[in-house]
Amino acid sequence: MRVRPLLGTAAGAALLLLAGAAPATASALAPTGSVTVDAVGRIAADGTVTLSGTYRCAGSSGPVFVGSSVSQGASTTRYGIGGTRAVCDGAEHRWVNSGRTGSSALVAGAAHVQATVVELRSFGGLPLPVFHAVQDQDVTLTQAARARR
Repeated sequence: MRVRPLLGTAAGAALLLLAGAAPATASALAPTGSVTVDAVGRIAADGTVTLSGTYRCAGSSGPVFVGSSVSQGASTTRYGIGGTRAVCDGAEHRWVNSGRTGSSALVAGAAHVQATVVELRSFGGLPLPVFHAVQDQDVTLTQAARARR
């Protein structure tokens, strides 16, 4: 009995099985979702920035978060602004993230925000990010009202 023809047949069968399974695996991993950013954000005197919007996602198997970052002017520096735990049930939800950047890092006025819906999905025991949605949005940062004493 020859071994080579059997190896060739086995290898061909394995390739056919993998080719047939690839689309199903890819669709199972395909993220679904959307995220919006409100056109106006707030900045407090102490540098705390508050951003908000909506998100929708479905089909998650790991923890999901809505993250946001902001930049201003020609600067390439982006400041991470908080993170909110997301519920991926297919319904639309509100998100609000706040974070302090320092009192002079950002000012009231035009800014650019990027919001992401990202899942930490386990692949072979290693948590890797899977992006469900990304949105870039120009916004206006307005000075937050000061608390009364």
